[in-house]
Amino acid sequence: MNRRTFLTAATASILTAGATAQQAYPTKPIRFVIPFTAGSSTDIMGRTIAERMAQSIGQPIVIENRPGAGGTIAAAAVARAEPDGYTVLVHSGSHAVNPAIYTNLQYDTLRDFTNVAGLGAVPNIIIAPPGRYKTLNDLVAAARAKPNQLNFASAGIGSATHLNAEKFMLVADIDMQHVPFKGTPEAVTEIVGGRLEYYCAPINAALGLIKEGRVAALATSGARRSPLLPEVPTSIEAGFPDSDFSLWVGAFVPAKTPAAISQRLHAEISKAAATPEVRERYLKTGTDAMTMSQGEFDAFVRKEIDVSARIARRAKMQAQ
Repeated sequence: MNRRTFLTAATASILTAGATAQQAYPTKPIRFVIPFTAGSSTDIMGRTIAERMAQSIGQPIVIENRPGAGGTIAAAAVARAEPDGYTVLVHSGSHAVNPAIYTNLQYDTLRDFTNVAGLGAVPNIIIAPPGRYKTLNDLVAAARAKPNQLNFASAGIGSATHLNAEKFMLVADIDMQHVPFKGTPEAVTEIVGGRLEYYCAPINAALGLIKEGRVAALATSGARRSPLLPEVPTSIEAGFPDSDFSLWVGAFVPAKTPAAISQRLHAEISKAAATPEVRERYLKTGTDAMTMSQGEFDAFVRKEIDVSARIARRAKMQAQ
């Protein structure tokens, strides 16, 4: 065998071995890195998919919660991880807004990640102190009568609850003062106590309080009514086109991950989301499956980054 023949054979052997390894994937546990605490909407959705997906692929999926800095700590760690498909970032829509509000990110949201799949989306519900407003239009009228004098709550600067509120105010052409909190429990407490005007709460976090009459449900932020609260109109139905907003969760891997592996992850996540067990859990929490191809999800994320940047500039959002 001459030198050229030997090199050709060696190269072919390496390529074949690489292809075989990708086809065999996964051969060890996969790690889902979640940038928020256990019990958060992102965490619940990630664990729901992981449990069913592990059964399908025959390998454990380990959940690693790495909260902090709006999810940027976890995202930076995954961006630097080995691009072999065994480290997956499970992040919320905050992943799309962070480039607009953090000036010193240690990664590029598009260049350093491959957008794999959407896990699901949960609409928020606009809640207010009981008895203060009968409809969403009543809230808007009050805000227009006192521009920049009324206050609204969020679960933190750049959070989905903050983005939702800012997008709605942009559409409704109103201005109110932002009061950020550490999370949903603190924000909801202020609404119950009547100290703030409204909050775009995750629907599963507000459902019990609505049923008890401790807060008023003015509208849901989804494109259609929630089956959990079918009597509550959407903000679009209330007369505010393009005001729909959902807290979405997706999966991402380091950018150099082989396409065959990211495609396998997309297929397995999509398959898990379509199972009766996951659909039942989603129904109980008001979650909608994101039935997108990988290309469609990639386009969705890119659009979300653009939209989030516009909202962040309008609201002058900046991480503290």
